[in-house]
Amino acid sequence: MRNFHLTDKELPTRWYNLISDLPWELPPIIHPATNQPLEKKDLRPIFADGLIEQEFSRDRWVEIPDDVLDVYRLWRPTPLRRALNLEKALKTPARIYFKDESVSPTGSHKPNTAVAQAYYNKLQGIRRITTETGAGQWGSAIAFASNRFGLECRVYMVKVSFQQKPYRKTMMQVWNAEVIPSPSQFTDAGQQVLKEDPDCPGSLGIAISEAVEDAVKDESARYVLGSVLNHVLLHQSIVGLETEKQLELADEKPDILIGCVGGGSNFAGFIYPFVKRKIDGEDIEMIAVEPTACPTLTSGKYKYDFGDSAGLTPLFKMFTLGYKFVPSPIHAGGLRYHGMAPVVSLLVDKKIVQPIAYAQKDVFEAAVLFAQTEGIVPAPESAHAIKAAIDWAIRAREEKKEICITFILSGHGFLDLLAYDKFLTKGLE
Repeated sequence: MRNFHLTDKELPTRWYNLISDLPWELPPIIHPATNQPLEKKDLRPIFADGLIEQEFSRDRWVEIPDDVLDVYRLWRPTPLRRALNLEKALKTPARIYFKDESVSPTGSHKPNTAVAQAYYNKLQGIRRITTETGAGQWGSAIAFASNRFGLECRVYMVKVSFQQKPYRKTMMQVWNAEVIPSPSQFTDAGQQVLKEDPDCPGSLGIAISEAVEDAVKDESARYVLGSVLNHVLLHQSIVGLETEKQLELADEKPDILIGCVGGGSNFAGFIYPFVKRKIDGEDIEMIAVEPTACPTLTSGKYKYDFGDSAGLTPLFKMFTLGYKFVPSPIHAGGLRYHGMAPVVSLLVDKKIVQPIAYAQKDVFEAAVLFAQTEGIVPAPESAHAIKAAIDWAIRAREEKKEICITFILSGHGFLDLLAYDKFLTKGLE
C-alpha cells in the first residue's frame, strides 16, 4: 500500500505530554529579574491561563476540547504515505514513509497548536493576540485559527521573509490578520534595532521581542508562540500519536525517525510517542535536521538564554547560538531561530536525539528529487528532513539493510516557489 489513513473515529482525543515519562527533570524556566524558577503568575500578562497550566503540567494526557477537535476534523487525521517512487529512484532496500502535514488548510503542521492557542485565548475573553512568524507558516496558521474563533491578530513577520514570501502575507490577510515587517517602528524593541541597523533583515528573536512587547502593553491582548514552549509541543503530539497508529497499520516498526528543527515543534510532536520506547530499549534513531546557516544544535551551547533578542522573555535551558544572533537570510525561514525547545535540547543532551546540519543547496537538490518522484513540492524547512531521509536510504543501499525510515513532511512549498526559481536558475546562495 502507498497511503495509510485513519478514520475520523480514530482521531486522537488527548494530547500526550512526554515530560511525564522522562527519567530526567526538565530544567526550570528562570525569571531573569529574580534568577528564580518562574511561577505561573509571572506569565499571566503574556499567555492565556489555559496555556500556562499546560506549560507547567506534568499530566501524561491532556483532553483535547471538543471545539478544537471540531476544527481539527477539517483535515485530521492526516495521511502516512510510503514514498515508493523515491525508493525506486534511490535503488534502496529501505522503506521510506512520510507523515503528510501539508494537507492542513494552511499547508503545514502549525494549525495543530494555532487552533488550540486561539481557543484558550477566546475561552478567557481575550480580544486580540500578537505573534511573530519567520517563513509565514506559523503566521498563516494563527491567522486562520484567530479567524475561526473571532480574535483580532497582529503578526510581526521577519522582514526578509516578508520580502521573499509575499503570498504568505496575503494568506494571513485573507484571514483578517494584520502583518507587519519586523523590525518595525511599532515597538521600542523594533525601533532600537532599526536605530542600530536600518537595513536589518530581521530575525525570529527580534520579531518575538516586538510581539511580546505589543501584548504586554495591552491588557486585552495576549501573545502566542508557534514553537519552543512545552504547551506548543504538547499540541503537536497529535502528529506522533497518529503516526504510531499508522505505522502499526503498515505493519512497521520505525528504525529511523527524521524531522527538521527550527524551534523544534514539528519534530517533537512527531517523535513524542516514540521517545519512551527508545528510553525503554527499543532501537530507534531520531534525527533532528537543521540548516548550517543556523546550526543551533550542532554548534550552539546548552545553557540558559533568552528566547528573544531584546531579553524580554524568561531564561530557558536550551541549545542556543546566543540571543543576539541574526542568521543569514536563507529561504527556510522557519528554521532561522537562535534557540531550541527545552525538551528537544534535553533529548539531544541525553543522546536520545542526533542532530545534523545541511547547506541550503544540498537541501533544495533533495527537495527537487522528492517533488519529481512523489509529486509534492516541499517547504524548504521540510526539505531538510527529506535530505536526511535520502542520505540514510543511500546508506541502507550501500549496507544492504532493509530498514524503515519515517520522516515528517511538515509543510508544502507552494508559496516558496521564488526560492525554487532561484535554485533552478543557479541564483541560490
